[in-house]
Amino acid sequence: MPAWLFALLAAAFVLYTDDYVIAGVLPEIARDLNVSEAQAGQLVTVFSLTVALAAPIAAVALARVSRRRLFTAAFVLFIAANLMAATTTGFGLLVALRIVAALAAACTTPAVFAYAAERAPETHIGRYVAVVALGVTGSIAAGVPIGTWIGGHFGWRATFVSMAVAGAAALALLLVTLPGEHDRSGEVPAVREQLRALAAAPVSLGLLANCALMTGSMMMLTYTAPYLDAVSRASVDQRALSFSLSGFAGIICIWAGGKVTDRWGPDRTLITGIGVFVGSMAVLGLLWFARPVPFSVLVVVGTVWGGMAFWNSPAIQARLYLLAGPAAPQALALNTSGTYLGVSLGGAVGGVTLSGVGAGALPVVAGLLGLGALALLALAINASKTSTALQEAAVERS
Repeated sequence: MPAWLFALLAAAFVLYTDDYVIAGVLPEIARDLNVSEAQAGQLVTVFSLTVALAAPIAAVALARVSRRRLFTAAFVLFIAANLMAATTTGFGLLVALRIVAALAAACTTPAVFAYAAERAPETHIGRYVAVVALGVTGSIAAGVPIGTWIGGHFGWRATFVSMAVAGAAALALLLVTLPGEHDRSGEVPAVREQLRALAAAPVSLGLLANCALMTGSMMMLTYTAPYLDAVSRASVDQRALSFSLSGFAGIICIWAGGKVTDRWGPDRTLITGIGVFVGSMAVLGLLWFARPVPFSVLVVVGTVWGGMAFWNSPAIQARLYLLAGPAAPQALALNTSGTYLGVSLGGAVGGVTLSGVGAGALPVVAGLLGLGALALLALAINASKTSTALQEAAVERS
């Protein structure tokens, strides 16, 4: 695989780490800036919502900008925002700087996936996307713990400095390895054509399916600890082991999902992944009635569904890329928005479920959201087949 592909992986790793790493140093930020931890937590919310709202707009507005120029400008902005965040003494300014960093991420994140898919051999699109997606799982498995450790030992400002340094390293790697050819800006469709492609049922229904799936997955991930505590009285160490195994399974499955996407095609890969997720939620729902359940049983089921949550990522992005045509970067940007919205909705829906019904309802609601995603995907696949049949009929008539 080309060196530039691993530079894109590094870029994704840095951008996603910058979003999540704040969670590990919230107490220190709150104490130093004289705000509550709940207020400090809004730094994560502001970042995620900014990316969700700005990514589609940036993808359309910057469609004709050279990728090298886009990556350079966005990472320079990202580096500057993190360096300034390390020196700020006011919470309001820190919030503003997180928005600036999020805007840089919104411009860059969809572009790195689109760049990988555009330049992948036709039979390796899934694998190329999976390599970049490893940066997402890597940020959770390694980036956030490392950033938290730095903040814990050297202060939260050091965490922002480390993110600026990581951003500079990622930019240098991109500039050294990216091919120097000019982007094919002439092939970028007009805005109206982009919007028409994005509104087409095979694309729009697929985007909704991903949002529903992310809501269910992230809801269960966010509230795994209360569920484990209620079902098996799992200790803190056992819960940590559960998260670690899920992360490890995610790294394996995101690569396996990319390879299987190239072999089976995105649709079959997604149906399999979502089906296993729904089945896992059904098992967790039934185990609620058999509590107390041995932790060893729960950790096996949890590892399977954790892996399947990441299995779907390459297939989702490969599917959108293949269906959206010249508007693929914009479709991937909307997919990024749907992912971030799913994360936010997962926390909200899970919180309401936990406080209103109890931990036993969490896998039930997550499973229903998975079934919803499966239904939306089925509609998207049927719409795609209908569109293809109509196009073939039109060609025959002409």
